[in-house]
Amino acid sequence: MDIHHLRVFISVFKNRGFSKASEELHLTQPTISDHIRTLEDELNCKLFDRLGRTIIPTPEAEVLYTHAIEVIEKIEALKEAVSFGKKEISGKLIIGASNIPGTYLLPSLISGFQKRHPSISFEAAISDSKIIADRILRHEILLGIVGATFSGEQINYTPFMEDELIIVSSPSFIKAAKITMNDLVKYPMILREEGSGTRRETEKILEGKGVNLEGIKIAGTFGSTDAVKQAVKAGLGIAILSRLSVIDELKYGILKEIKIKDTTMKRMFWIATHKKRSLPPAHTMFLEYIKSQPL
Repeated sequence: MDIHHLRVFISVFKNRGFSKASEELHLTQPTISDHIRTLEDELNCKLFDRLGRTIIPTPEAEVLYTHAIEVIEKIEALKEAVSFGKKEISGKLIIGASNIPGTYLLPSLISGFQKRHPSISFEAAISDSKIIADRILRHEILLGIVGATFSGEQINYTPFMEDELIIVSSPSFIKAAKITMNDLVKYPMILREEGSGTRRETEKILEGKGVNLEGIKIAGTFGSTDAVKQAVKAGLGIAILSRLSVIDELKYGILKEIKIKDTTMKRMFWIATHKKRSLPPAHTMFLEYIKSQPL
């Protein structure tokens, strides 16, 4: 079975289309179709049902995808092992991260690791925690740093570092520097979207204190931390955000921290990996590196 057929199949499967696979692999669509047709002939099965411009993977394709990913990764691991034997690792690492660790932690971690191993290149796949978890389950990413865990038996979550969630407002929106949890419901709140780790942890913390989001006036929901910060700066309401994400705004007085009496809000960042996948050498070295860093 030709390795090139498998690479084409993986791209078509992930992209759910021949045109996107063509763009990703820089091959013509007829060439993509020829690869898939040859693979179907070799396996004596149909891999995709074609419904107009849409394709749907068959059950056989679902099975093949997992095995094809493993074959490709073993080949890449072999290349890495040879490079490692030469005392220099090379290649490309795709690291998944939810928005807070991806924006405020991952760049410096990548920079430090790359100074030690300049032949390594990185792609940081930043999205909300749920999407990163789903991509790990689909074997698209081997390693992720996320702000929330999700039930299921296929992902290992290893504690990475503790984060503090704080309430912020514009300097003029709330005069007090400290309020009670009961006072919190008096103010309109700005939230991240539901798949966000910050949103998930906010709900858990508030519900643990007896505060239900249904009792709070939601001023707006936004798909990024930056958008939430801009809304807070504009006086739309208050928000609960990672302290990491507002260090500069607090330092220069652009935002104000509002403390809750007798309450601290902590959450964990987690390293996520698939339980049934072994990390290649470069991924393993990066994982060991980030675990060794003082954060």
